[in-house]
Amino acid sequence: MLNYLLRKIIYGLLVLAGVVTFVFWMFQGFGDPARMVMGQTGDSATIANIKKDLYLDQPRWKQFLLYVNDVSPIAIHNKEEIKKKELKGLFIGGENNLAFKIPYLRKSYLTKKEVWQVLMEALPGTIMLALAAMFIATVPGITLGVIAAVKKDSWLDTSSVFTSILGISAPSFFMGILIAYVFGFVLNHYTGLNMTGSWFDIDVQTGEKKLTLQNLILPAITLGIRPLAIITQLTRSAMLDVLNQDFVRTAYAKGLSKRTVIWKHALRNALNPVITAVTGWFAELLAGAFFVEYIFGWKGIGKVTVDALEKLDYPVVMGSVLLSAFIFVLINILADVLYGVVDPRVRVG
Repeated sequence: MLNYLLRKIIYGLLVLAGVVTFVFWMFQGFGDPARMVMGQTGDSATIANIKKDLYLDQPRWKQFLLYVNDVSPIAIHNKEEIKKKELKGLFIGGENNLAFKIPYLRKSYLTKKEVWQVLMEALPGTIMLALAAMFIATVPGITLGVIAAVKKDSWLDTSSVFTSILGISAPSFFMGILIAYVFGFVLNHYTGLNMTGSWFDIDVQTGEKKLTLQNLILPAITLGIRPLAIITQLTRSAMLDVLNQDFVRTAYAKGLSKRTVIWKHALRNALNPVITAVTGWFAELLAGAFFVEYIFGWKGIGKVTVDALEKLDYPVVMGSVLLSAFIFVLINILADVLYGVVDPRVRVG
């Protein structure tokens, strides 16, 4: 199992290396970053200094190496760079230091804030939204899938299959607009829910942030609809396969109750495809539910990225893509660990 995980980690690092390369050659050099930082009124000397500061005066291949050195958690930096970029981590050496650091994603062209800081401010909102959406999808989805399999060909089974097909067919951006309009505008008097709003409100008098989970309900439901439908169908299919296997009949022959056989023995052996779906969707939601966050005005990675794209703030876009790729890789590795926990056959293999 350890060798298997080590291979997965190596594959994940190769994926991240590919993403870094793609992100750099896709976005670096678009437009005139010096003009974006300084504005249209900057003099030529100031523009030249900004280009030097952003390494835009270097050949493209050298810009790429410098970018890799910045975003890598293990890199080499001199003392001047460490102080100038305010790098955080462990530094070993004299003038040139071997650095074990938090990746430096550079600074926003517009706000002058570090991209890492911008993303970390948005990440709690995305985590809350993803957790809420997956809770809405997972608990009812697995329950409905099990009931549909046990009550095969009944009205419960037919209803769950029909509604799950509708859920899969409905795109999130369309459902987001529809749900926001119906429950946030038309029925606002009854629901008390807003069409838009983030996870915090700022007190006008004190300037303090106040947690506002009321605004979480509509975007979480919107994001949870499609994974709920998929998890229901996957659970139903996997349970139908498992319920026909010999060990289930043996469990009944030993006198175990139907509830114990279904929920303890059969469900556990049917969870592998469900775990794949849950981890995949969770990774996608954590990476940024772009349209849903934008529709509901929910401050998360998705909304920050869309706003940055509109303003051509490419360091924020590049940092967001790298963070999203890292989340995907990390959650896929965690999914492999969960396979081993749920199914002993994976550990043996």
